[in-house]
Amino acid sequence: MAIAVACALLLALLLALPLFTPGSTAHAETLVVDEQVIVRPSDLQRPLRGTTMSAVEARFGAPVARHDTVGEPPITRWDYAGFSVFFEHDKVIDSVVTGN
Repeated sequence: MAIAVACALLLALLLALPLFTPGSTAHAETLVVDEQVIVRPSDLQRPLRGTTMSAVEARFGAPVARHDTVGEPPITRWDYAGFSVFFEHDKVIDSVVTGN
């Protein structure tokens, strides 16, 4: 179930990428509601792609929850208040606003 949610979130983010121009500083949160993608602005501070796990923890503190690593390549999710961070090996591949 967690893998399906992570895949749905990543797919929604990939679908939303063409909405932004390269080099844009716009931030957005992508929501999937009843299988429809909704994009709305978000200024919530989140880790950038490529940041290491140790740097994320140093900047944002310990996550509220750490989920088991799944798949190959290994994907790990850390949950914080308001966003989740997805890692491949020990590097951020995406961070998603959750609204929690």
